[in-house]
Amino acid sequence: MKEQKIILENIESFEPKHIFECGQCFRWDKQNDESYTGIFKQNVLNVKKDKNKVIIKGICKNDIKDVVYDYFDFATDYNKIKEKLKNVDNYIKESIEFGNGIRILNQDLWETIISFIISANNNIPRIKGIIQRMSKQYGKKIEWNNNEYYTFPSCEELSNASVEDLRKLGLGFRDKRVYETTQIINTKKVNLEQLKNEENTKKLREQLLELPGVGPKVADCILLFGLKRWEVFPIDVWVKRVMNELYIKNSDEKKVNNTQIEELAMKKYDKYAGLAQQYLFYWKRETA
Repeated sequence: MKEQKIILENIESFEPKHIFECGQCFRWDKQNDESYTGIFKQNVLNVKKDKNKVIIKGICKNDIKDVVYDYFDFATDYNKIKEKLKNVDNYIKESIEFGNGIRILNQDLWETIISFIISANNNIPRIKGIIQRMSKQYGKKIEWNNNEYYTFPSCEELSNASVEDLRKLGLGFRDKRVYETTQIINTKKVNLEQLKNEENTKKLREQLLELPGVGPKVADCILLFGLKRWEVFPIDVWVKRVMNELYIKNSDEKKVNNTQIEELAMKKYDKYAGLAQQYLFYWKRETA
């Protein structure tokens, strides 16, 4: 594959730091020149913002224009959505202005499922390290710019790993869960294409919850980041904190339950609750 390059000018709602550091993906790394290099599917790309230009170059399986348009979700008018959300209240307006360049990436469902199982009770540096080791061990090597990169292993490739093999990668208690989920998907007991085609989000969530290692928060992350169900509002410690501080105002944060937060999020943000969650999460974590 030859290196390809594309330069996007005057692109609104696009800030690499906001996109790659808002918690939705784990395979993008900041470089010394403030650009980000990432691996997704069969692609390795470097993204750099320079004033009003976004310069993207790298190795792509298909035409870089098509790859970039799909992955970075250029079919969605983020400005239009942000204007609607800003009218909700000043809190969400401030969070949007802080993370103005966030976009929800179109990520591979299989990779999203395994990545967020790994993310359970984990921190981002450890998650990234585990995924990198897993990809190096079971994925395919891509060479670009005098560096070696590794694709996220396919379900078939990862099915060759035993629980012990996964344990050696540092998965901890997640090793068995990743193993079992891989076998379930590899044998088509859960069919990813059927999941993609399921229109009912509640049914979809119930199916995801049947996978080992997928609890409510992980299921919601998969729904939002792997299936683009924007009405879903994943709740972690940061989201619980910001929703309590801004709206619920319970002196004991531990007494705030997720159902209360979900109902509030749906009432306020409706079908764009997932995007609102990203703005709130990024704002709270970055300013803490």
